[in-house]
Amino acid sequence: MHSDSTSPLQFVPIAEGLLLPEGPVATADGSILLTEVARGTVSRVSAAGAVSVVADLGGGPNGLAIGPDGALYVCNNGGGIVAEPGDGMLHVEFAPELYVGGSIQRLDLRSGSFTTLYTACEGRPLLAPNDLVFDRRGGMWFTDFGRWTATGRDYGGIYYCQPDGSHIVKCIDRQISPNGIGLNEAEDQLYWADSMASRVWVCNIESAGKLAPPPTPFMVGVEAYTLPGFQMLDSLAVEANGNICAATTVNGGITVIEPGGAMTHYPIADPLVTNICFGGPDLKDAWITAGMTGRLYHARWPRPGLRSAFNG
Repeated sequence: MHSDSTSPLQFVPIAEGLLLPEGPVATADGSILLTEVARGTVSRVSAAGAVSVVADLGGGPNGLAIGPDGALYVCNNGGGIVAEPGDGMLHVEFAPELYVGGSIQRLDLRSGSFTTLYTACEGRPLLAPNDLVFDRRGGMWFTDFGRWTATGRDYGGIYYCQPDGSHIVKCIDRQISPNGIGLNEAEDQLYWADSMASRVWVCNIESAGKLAPPPTPFMVGVEAYTLPGFQMLDSLAVEANGNICAATTVNGGITVIEPGGAMTHYPIADPLVTNICFGGPDLKDAWITAGMTGRLYHARWPRPGLRSAFNG
């Protein structure tokens, strides 16, 4: 494995003033849907860069994905984060008293109305749902990041659910900080990022909502890619060729991880790069959310992204 830092790409700011942006989704009209975690909203950035609120969901909307019915599905981490602009970077603070509990929500983009689908699984509350991806069957994989407590941390995990609210199952438990999640093109492998371990796991999928047992009880997947040095991971997207594009924090940017383990880092001047998505006619338009500067960036990516199951 090697790590290379290079920046042949031009990252152009499209919008500013966003309160901890996350979850970008490219739409057919050229606009980008995203969340403002510290504002509690799903917002839209027009092709010209104008920002408007689609819906105020409360809590902390985080990851987004278009579902099989054309609605927008939201991982809501429950909130408890406030952010104020200042000195070119947001001042972000934790406010536990504002936390309302984690959930999975469905947002009707035509009416702006939303419903809450899940707040618990098998009697255990969802703590901080973070990122999600739909398979072509219409099922949803999502991560729960877990939460800090007064004396330590409550574990997170990986879940699978149906978008009509009828079924949810826990797939992996007792993970430190599950964050970004994605599928390969064949949908027989699940990728997910453990933020604080700086690691992307590759898990084999046996069937909808069921992961294959790992080769050893010390692992949760069949492969693990760990970033060198002190840097952490946020959400991710997948290229058509199987590369994993992981938003990287501390060492802000996008880290591309090839199936063989080689890594290339594309730096962005923000220590909290949170997410990336692909769109456009050739799927080479990349949109990146930068949390601390409150910006949405655009870049022409050197390779196409993998088309989302229900987004074009």
